[in-house]
Amino acid sequence: MSDPQHRPGHMNGHPASGDRDALAHLLTQRLNKAPAPAPPQTPPAGPAAVPPPVSPVPPDVPHSAGPADAGAIPRLAGLPGQLPVAWEVIEALQQQVSTTLSKRDPQRLLGNEDRQMLARSLTTAAVAAWSATYAQGNTPLTAEQESAIGDAVFNSMFRGGRLQSLLDEDGVEDLMVDGTTASVEYYDRPRRTIENVAGSHDELITWVNRMARLSGHGERALTQATPSVGFRMPDGSRVTASLLTSRPSAVIRKHRIQQHGLAQLQEWGSLNPTISAFLTACVRARMNLLVVGDMGAGKTSLLRALGREIPASERLVTLESDRELYLDEPGPGPLTFAFEARQSNGERTGDNRAAGEVTISDMFATALRYNATRVVVGEVRSTEVVPMLQAMSAGGSGSMCTMHVRRPHAIISRLVQLCTEAGMADSAAHHLIASGIDAVVYLTYLDETPIGGRKHRFVSHIYEVHDVVGEGGRPTTTELFAPTPAERRAVYQNMPSFISELELHGFHRAWLTDTPHAHWPTPLQTVRSTR
Repeated sequence: MSDPQHRPGHMNGHPASGDRDALAHLLTQRLNKAPAPAPPQTPPAGPAAVPPPVSPVPPDVPHSAGPADAGAIPRLAGLPGQLPVAWEVIEALQQQVSTTLSKRDPQRLLGNEDRQMLARSLTTAAVAAWSATYAQGNTPLTAEQESAIGDAVFNSMFRGGRLQSLLDEDGVEDLMVDGTTASVEYYDRPRRTIENVAGSHDELITWVNRMARLSGHGERALTQATPSVGFRMPDGSRVTASLLTSRPSAVIRKHRIQQHGLAQLQEWGSLNPTISAFLTACVRARMNLLVVGDMGAGKTSLLRALGREIPASERLVTLESDRELYLDEPGPGPLTFAFEARQSNGERTGDNRAAGEVTISDMFATALRYNATRVVVGEVRSTEVVPMLQAMSAGGSGSMCTMHVRRPHAIISRLVQLCTEAGMADSAAHHLIASGIDAVVYLTYLDETPIGGRKHRFVSHIYEVHDVVGEGGRPTTTELFAPTPAERRAVYQNMPSFISELELHGFHRAWLTDTPHAHWPTPLQTVRSTR
């Protein structure tokens, strides 16, 4: 561990005077605008001493007390764990640290991790200098407050800035910003609304464009020429922002879980042991799988877990509009090439195509030349359904994708709709679907957070799609797993025609009919079921 006496920007354990004087000069006018922090209350002497109290939470903002509340910093604008100073101070400190960082590493020769470590050190020096100046006419900040200010400065440079404290909350799944107001949706509690998460609409637009640059998507700027953009944040969260709404808006989908497999989904109640073993055998037997469900049902999470069951000896190509599967990260899995679509720069070419745009459909031809043994598409939304099904039916055994479908009975209709939008006739679409897909997994999404429960995501249906068309020219399907009057989750119904292939890969047909093994181990605990 480095000696704190010799950190950059420090002299004899204190911030260097040049940095301190520069900061003081930069922040002189800012300081008078910054609200003074709540004075610390002197705790009673003795072992019964308690941490200083947290400023009260507005009554309309749900809040669960926990260990993190002890010694928490007074809240500003309703944000959790927020700061005892105005955000303008954070911006000024961030500007100072950025300038110093650029002087220390003008050619950006440092790697990202080393650059962030240097920025942390410079931030510590800058906050210490500011705090010393601030304490000359105000109540000195506590070590916890200085640390929180330093985190905010660092977050402003390398993470989610002013919104990072919300994204760091436990259980956050979606953060929706409308102008200067944010709505936060959680996995296990009701949505809450927070005001003043941005100082203005322009500030929100600036935040979006800065996040796009930090994520390496500098070409995706939110402007009048490109009024909608999408990209990943540095932590992998997916951002979609637009100027086409009544106020500038942004929706952030946070990936709470990235490194997980079928075993974890089983622990969380999305699968039972039989279904987990069945799907594992399907992947290893190179069945073509389609994962479907409503929005937020956990399709990507299941597809990601299924992808981790692909043998390491194979070659995999993933095609996504925004990278969410992370199957190409270092690990014991197959050799993986992760393709990501690219948005347009807002201009049009002579043939009226969006300039610079690369769609999933565009990437298929290149991806197939990589001689991959499987193709995985993050989500089929449009005309890419045709090359996906063609890849499945023409030798791409073991390929997988997800698709948004509201109801189980609408799966085939939704596939046909997308195929016909791509220019296929219904009959051709029916034959392509029948020859391409082996099984469809449907996930049910039950959100009980508004009535005091949590969000439930579980497999409720699994269908086999046969390679022949039936009545009306539609593909023939068999319900392998489905709910019963006593169980809302998937329960075995019919033996798949490819059971012999599954048995070659470790599955036993007795698991389907053996009630103790096939049953869900615990009841589905819902609020509705107790009423």
